[in-house]
Amino acid sequence: MSATLFRTSTAARSALRVRASKRAASAVSTSFIRGKATLPDLPYDFGALEPSISGKIMELHYKNHHQTYVNSFNTFSEQLANAVSKEDIASQIALQPLINFHGGGHLNHSLFWENLAPSKNGGGGEPTGAVKTAIEASYGDFSSFKTKFNTALAGIQGSGWAWLVKDNETGQVQIRTYANQDPVVGKYTPLLGIDAWEHAYYLQYQNRKAEYFSAVWDVINWKTVEQRLK
Repeated sequence: MSATLFRTSTAARSALRVRASKRAASAVSTSFIRGKATLPDLPYDFGALEPSISGKIMELHYKNHHQTYVNSFNTFSEQLANAVSKEDIASQIALQPLINFHGGGHLNHSLFWENLAPSKNGGGGEPTGAVKTAIEASYGDFSSFKTKFNTALAGIQGSGWAWLVKDNETGQVQIRTYANQDPVVGKYTPLLGIDAWEHAYYLQYQNRKAEYFSAVWDVINWKTVEQRLK
């Protein structure tokens, strides 16, 4: 999958704390088209993840929601560049949360699509190798890990994400939740993220989000998680 992320001005990179963001963005391949973020290609058809995630949800999630994050990130990045050129500090400060939200939405979803794979292409099952070892070191066994991860997802109030991350200082993995579209940056590397926003499941599961949290494990791409762990 060719996931297209960010090319921003120097000021925009500063606003996004680019040193931290680059660590997260390294998990996906990047390309730049005229300096703007673009929607990444999906490596599977919209209906390929059924029955865990319906084709209609995938289409809306990808073409509508993710595209909106891309468009908005580009718009606010241009506004920030204009504010910088005018030395408009107040506008620069006001734009930073918007860039973080929409840029985070783009980054999170680009990582999320790669976290999924149809069962016929290896999605689901349990991790092996280094990922299995790391999870067992932190949580005992995969079953306990999955239970704790689903508990973390269910505990998100409103909108947000649950992530398996690697602590870059200790090398250990842990489960962390992030509100809204806050990206995984700083001392952590994102390994596996599950979207807990209603738009990720409501059309199919309505208020039965626990069913979505259970079903999504059948299409998790553990190969991608292993690549990010290295």
